[in-house]
Amino acid sequence: MYLRTTIRKNKNGSPVKYYQLAHNDRDPITKKPVATIIHNFGRAEQVDRDSLVRLCRSIARICDVEVIDRHQASKQKTLFQKQWGDDVQFIKTVELGTILVIDELWKKLGIKDALAKLVKEKGCSPDFERALFVLTSNRLCDPDSKLGVWNRWMERVYLPDRPDIQLNHLYEGMDFLSEHSAEVEKSVFFHTANLLNLEVDLIFYDTTTASFHIDDEDDDQDEEPGLRKYGHSKEGTWSPQVVVALAVTREGLPVRCWVFPGNTSDAQTVEKVRTDLRGWKLGRALFVADSGMNSEKNRNELSRACGKYLLASRMATVSEVKKEVLTKRGRYTVIQENLHAKEVIVGDGERRKRYILCYNPREALRQQKHREEITLILEKAIASHKDRKATKQWAIELLSSRRYKRYLTITKGNLIKIDRKAIREAAKYDGKWVIETNDDTISFADAACGYKGLMVIERCFRSMKRTQIRMTPMYHWAPRRIEAHIRICVLALLIQRVAELECRDTWLNIKTELSRLQVTECRSKDHVFFKRNEVPNQVKSIFKSLKTPLPKEVLGVSAVSKHP
Repeated sequence: MYLRTTIRKNKNGSPVKYYQLAHNDRDPITKKPVATIIHNFGRAEQVDRDSLVRLCRSIARICDVEVIDRHQASKQKTLFQKQWGDDVQFIKTVELGTILVIDELWKKLGIKDALAKLVKEKGCSPDFERALFVLTSNRLCDPDSKLGVWNRWMERVYLPDRPDIQLNHLYEGMDFLSEHSAEVEKSVFFHTANLLNLEVDLIFYDTTTASFHIDDEDDDQDEEPGLRKYGHSKEGTWSPQVVVALAVTREGLPVRCWVFPGNTSDAQTVEKVRTDLRGWKLGRALFVADSGMNSEKNRNELSRACGKYLLASRMATVSEVKKEVLTKRGRYTVIQENLHAKEVIVGDGERRKRYILCYNPREALRQQKHREEITLILEKAIASHKDRKATKQWAIELLSSRRYKRYLTITKGNLIKIDRKAIREAAKYDGKWVIETNDDTISFADAACGYKGLMVIERCFRSMKRTQIRMTPMYHWAPRRIEAHIRICVLALLIQRVAELECRDTWLNIKTELSRLQVTECRSKDHVFFKRNEVPNQVKSIFKSLKTPLPKEVLGVSAVSKHP
């Protein structure tokens, strides 16, 4: 489909131009394209140009493209020439929308005030606050190295207040944040909790790892352990790394983060985390964590000062769970379509333990089918070989596979065979998980739903590490810089989650729409200023959801220096 132009001549020989909306169809006999007229717009000089422009923009909105009206742009340029002089020059166009929203949330969440107050109290440069804002904004827009932020990215965006940030301000601002991180995190969290009226009754906690591409781990200095230590990363590799712990609310808003040496186990982090959160006096906070945190030492630590916890339990390795909880008779209570649960009490008196056995029928069916497929594959693989000795190459590959080895065994005659007992044992755990809690006031239905909400922290880690903020790779080596980089990523995560909650959309969609709001740098003989483009309707909707005022048409007007 296209806009067709035809020319006809009058009797006096003068040409007349017509516009038509046409579509090409292939003739079934001649096999040649023939134009089919869909609509006649009439004579070119009588066509309403504005109607055609509206039609173009309507089509462009559906196709997610932008139409630039050069005729209108030339009119606007003429208006600018009248206001600012005939020598107005358009220098470059940079992004405005995303930075403007980040700056507004930076202020609303109290991050700007918290940093400005500390900078003033410590007698540091006020540029530190703007430097940290620039670093946080870059994580949300187009993550780059610190040198890349200063050398490349800052030139592509319009920064509010037009700060004169130097490269040394970025690094010194990171050092300042590392030194005063606890005060900043506490101030920002309580300001956010009051602003959004958060219910801080569930604290979800988990850890992840951030690996480094180096050959050797850090040495211990002055009785302080190095930060980058060898350990098993969450991705399954063995490399120098740091352990990042994160506590979030049920909405996925970060409460606080911690950075530990790379050889720290999950269980060793609990004491430090519980001590720090106890100092915040959060009131009744239920600590929710995965089975990696469930140990007797951690449970005792969390129970101090009436601490309440909700922890997953290992089913196959804990004899009490395996023998008494999983074998407990009784009907499940249907909480949701994919969540059934029942309560199991083990023991009496003060030493009794409260378990909640959860069951997902849909997941149980999926695991059953998956196991049947694996069994069928193993049966075909074993049947296709006459020599079934476990020392053969094909048998060694099966026995070393993480997918197949749990369902295989070796007989006394050194032959490989399917372990039917292991298959029947695995079927007992299909779609089930067990939760342990010391809170008698919470119903087992709320406890089951609360633990299921733990997946919110997995989404936070996924956003931080890979999809949006990209915490890794890190090229810092100083511990204070590593900690500051991670805390900047957490601040970015806080802004991202607040924007997603307020707009009820993903940050990727929000950022894509906001990138359409841009400003053009204009320069006249006496002034330098920025002129924004027309605000698209989707951008207006985002600003309205975030309760953020739209920017003025002309921004950042400044006089040109007569004596450079």
